[in-house]
Amino acid sequence: MQMTIAAIGRMKAGPERLLAERYLDRVNKAGRRLSLSLSVREFPESRAGSAAARKDQEAGALLAARPQGAVLVALDETGTDLDSRAFAQRLARWRDDGVAEVVFAIGGADGFGTAVLEAATLRLAFGAMTWPHQMVRLMLAEQTYRAVTILSGHPYHRD
Repeated sequence: MQMTIAAIGRMKAGPERLLAERYLDRVNKAGRRLSLSLSVREFPESRAGSAAARKDQEAGALLAARPQGAVLVALDETGTDLDSRAFAQRLARWRDDGVAEVVFAIGGADGFGTAVLEAATLRLAFGAMTWPHQMVRLMLAEQTYRAVTILSGHPYHRD
């Protein structure tokens, strides 16, 4: 199953990007045996004059890039908190149910347009706090790697 992080905005060079790339590489190496892979697509931030217009434009870009039939997961602080094992089980269930692709959407500075939230199969939160987009991407890459290790029985994750 292909997993894609679809993010509004570009991650600049720096330690966050290096660490996110390291986890991306780890997912792709360890995930091969489990038929799991991870990639990143970046979309430009909207330059619209109002927050509502920016959210709508960014939502349109994210939804237009989503492959037909792909599961959409919106990273949103109002979403569901899953522990690492539950996240891994959710990915395994989608894979085993024949889902070809899961798209993890990370919105822009103003959040998501309602169209993304309505289309999402799951709204996923990394807690109630608001996180910088670079950190969300990094944490998602790490949690995806952690899920792969849980599913493969690797001792990286400890309860």
